[in-house]
Amino acid sequence: METKRVTLFCGHYGSGKTNLAVNYAMRLRAQGLPVSLADVDIVNPYFRSKDSEEALASMGIEVISLPFANTNVDLPSLPSEVYGLVERRDRYAVLDVGGDDRGAYALGRFASYILRENDFEMLYVVNFYRPLTQTAAEALEVMREIEAVCAIPFTGIVNNSNLGDETKGADVRKTDPEAQKLCALAGLPLKMTAVSDRCAADFPPGAVFPLHLQKKPF
Repeated sequence: METKRVTLFCGHYGSGKTNLAVNYAMRLRAQGLPVSLADVDIVNPYFRSKDSEEALASMGIEVISLPFANTNVDLPSLPSEVYGLVERRDRYAVLDVGGDDRGAYALGRFASYILRENDFEMLYVVNFYRPLTQTAAEALEVMREIEAVCAIPFTGIVNNSNLGDETKGADVRKTDPEAQKLCALAGLPLKMTAVSDRCAADFPPGAVFPLHLQKKPF
């Protein structure tokens, strides 16, 4: 996948976008790029990019998160650093966006900056094993809702279908036809298929994006 200055990961609740954002930021940093990861999830305080802050900081990745992340307070406000990250162009920005249209609402505040620069990937993360995105048609409906609210068009799709710790390579392969159908319906390319690093050995080298799963806070 071509590296853009701003990469946004959006999707339905439980799609795995947070793990993807964390791992993608780590990959960019491993390539020697200056990277900042912004957690702009104003909906879900329980599974956040901030949970990997120590590991990210040890690699030199700046982490920008909500001031009340990992507490029982969750206010729909964003730190000023997020605005600065989108506006300035000296770092690569990875944004972990809240689930569905409600979570993507925050993106509308940055849309003009992102569209003006026009150096972004807006990736729709789908897990076909989640209740409301089990078919391409269902996933497309969620995708269009997000797009309408944030005013930024999606540029590609990421198949992150999984069953948690029980996932096997065959489970991921089973969703390939539905992922391709979604791509056809949306008129967008499949940018990557993501699997846990434990399952990556079940695929040819370079065929998937391996994920080192984020430690759960509970």
